[in-house]
Amino acid sequence: MAKDTKVILTCTECLSRNYNTTENKSSSKRLELNKFCKKCGKHTLHKATK
Repeated sequence: MAKDTKVILTCTECLSRNYNTTENKSSSKRLELNKFCKKCGKHTLHKATK
């Protein structure tokens, strides 16, 4: 079985690191989610960083 790895979600607009989550290690592409950014005050695209 593939293990999960911890990733940090970073806002693409203000580059603040807002959320922690896990992703499947066998996934080949980066996780991208629309989340609410507290610093921007709106929903923005967040990408996974390590």
